[in-house]
Amino acid sequence: MTWTRGPTIGRGSTAVVSVATAAAGDLFAFLGSEITREKNNKHAYNLFLEYLPGGTLSDLIRKQGNSLDENAIRLHAYQILLGLNYLHFKGIVHCDIKGQNILIGEDGLKIADFGCAKWMESDGGATFSGTPAYMAPEVARGEEQSFAADVWALGCTVIEMATGSNPWPEMKDPATAIYRIAFSGDVPEIPSWFSDVAKDFVAKCLMRDPRERWTAGQLLQHPFFNSVDESFGENREFTRKSPTSVMDQGFWDDLEESGTGSIRFFSKSD
Repeated sequence: MTWTRGPTIGRGSTAVVSVATAAAGDLFAFLGSEITREKNNKHAYNLFLEYLPGGTLSDLIRKQGNSLDENAIRLHAYQILLGLNYLHFKGIVHCDIKGQNILIGEDGLKIADFGCAKWMESDGGATFSGTPAYMAPEVARGEEQSFAADVWALGCTVIEMATGSNPWPEMKDPATAIYRIAFSGDVPEIPSWFSDVAKDFVAKCLMRDPRERWTAGQLLQHPFFNSVDESFGENREFTRKSPTSVMDQGFWDDLEESGTGSIRFFSKSD
């Protein structure tokens, strides 16, 4: 495929995201893959994906005054769950669900940034990764990171949609945050203005015991979605010229501002 690399729109610890133009003039951020030799004479692996001009879910939350209404939260949570249910069916754990890793397309939300993702069956259990504020208790303790951890992170993302903040906004130090999540017995505070059915939905996501946490498939059948309007947001016009990066800067760099960066760590072997 003939293509031209455009300006950088995002940068992470292991990759750079650029807008690119195909020979026909179509824009994409990445569709397919290719290895190229760069100006520094080094080889680069290029992964081609569709270009989503709507930015991230976190962008939308800020644009809406740091709080979405319950109907919007319902639709967005439903769309994220559809994606998670598919990933889990395929045996993939995303490991870093949060607003900054959800991109907005004209036909709905799409899960992005699989830099921390893993195959559940092939994982040896030694590697744990993600964003501290969105980590499930069992992940923070270094015990396991399974499908249930994605569900916990979804519950945290619902709180982000309601408050414009990560679920532990008072926790500025990552070590303290991880310790509290792992051992305190606390759960993130569910917004008081939620309806009873919305509160119950989030509570099902934030069960501290992963065995009691509902699966993505079960949550799709929760009464919270009885009135979901899947046409909400269709054909919306987005004024943003380029999306925010699908890969965040390190947790340590943006901790003071938002506490939402991703990290990877390893458990001690027995």
